[in-house]
Amino acid sequence: MPTLQVISPSATTLGPLPIEPVTGLYVHVPFCFHKCHYCDFYSITRQTPQRMDQFVDRVLAEADGWLARHWQPAGHTFSPSTIFFGGGTPTLLPIEQMNRLLLGLRNRFDLSVVNEWTIEANPATVSAEYLQMLRGNGVNRLSFGAQSFVPRELKLLERHHEPKDVVESIEAARNAGFSRLNVDLIFAIPDQSMDDWMFSLDQALQLQTEHISCYALTYEPNTPFTVRKRLGEFVAAEESLELEMLYATRKKLAEHGYEAYEIINFAKLAEACQHNLNYWRGGNYLALGPAGASHIGGWRWRNRPHLGEWETAIDRGDLPICDAEHLSPEARASEAIMLMLRLKHGVESGLIQKLTNRNILQKFAKRIDELCSLGMIERTQDGFALLDKGIAVADAIAGEFITGH
Repeated sequence: MPTLQVISPSATTLGPLPIEPVTGLYVHVPFCFHKCHYCDFYSITRQTPQRMDQFVDRVLAEADGWLARHWQPAGHTFSPSTIFFGGGTPTLLPIEQMNRLLLGLRNRFDLSVVNEWTIEANPATVSAEYLQMLRGNGVNRLSFGAQSFVPRELKLLERHHEPKDVVESIEAARNAGFSRLNVDLIFAIPDQSMDDWMFSLDQALQLQTEHISCYALTYEPNTPFTVRKRLGEFVAAEESLELEMLYATRKKLAEHGYEAYEIINFAKLAEACQHNLNYWRGGNYLALGPAGASHIGGWRWRNRPHLGEWETAIDRGDLPICDAEHLSPEARASEAIMLMLRLKHGVESGLIQKLTNRNILQKFAKRIDELCSLGMIERTQDGFALLDKGIAVADAIAGEFITGH
């Protein structure tokens, strides 16, 4: 395994971070109306308007802290090209507080080159007024968590919306001026048949969004869904059915003009999520808010995944980081291969050499030849990419390139 230099979670020992372009900004808004039983993302329910108000103050204070510690001493400002608000449910922030957060970030950072600003929303959680406020502040992309169009499946997943809410939310977003929309769907739900899944996919296609994400249901540790499975309340989908659903999804969406630019992410022409592409291509990004993960120049860390601890750190004037580590060039190259393998265009050896000064085509020549001969990958102009046969075992293939030598 790669050798990782583990650093103290104290903010004073992080770095020194290199001064290089940081193109992504992520803001984690942890508030949720209800904690879905399958969800492993950090979120909390039943928060007061006062705490939400103070949350905005603290996110902006965290932004100020980063400017003062990293960018301003070097005579720079933070100028991201993509922004992504995730959660939780970001749109649970009251309209006044969301407006204040958007304006506050604009007043602190240089957002003149932002070309993609995404905010996640649950269906039926945003009014026409709220959508108009987002669009007026520069947000140009929304991602709706539809998950399923089958009421029984929504109930099992503990989703508190109806299929018609998705349709109405998409229509409201279009009316507010949004031309870039995504819907998330989940497959391999217990007792879900192929017909059930194709029905949800057909319903999503009728919405004609520019992007569709299709996730296989995963049983994350310490979630109620995993406990319920262990107690025998339901049986997980067979792996063979899950793979059949994945391949059927890729075929169907391709027939409707959606490119599988990543294994489970599909976009019409030029509508791939640029923020996520930055992650998958080993780029730099800064996260604000509890549990948000950052990466700058081989250093990565996350914010404390606890709202109270994050709040305390901000109020002390500290950066609320934990789990900081500096990747060796070998570790960073291996991680880049793992991430890029998921992309249609595959692993870019030239980019990896630029990031790590490591020639992966030379280092892994024998391994690449073996995987090519097995029909798992194919060589490209600048590296290699998964073939259909390899998609089913993508994680195992990525593991072939993890080495500390």
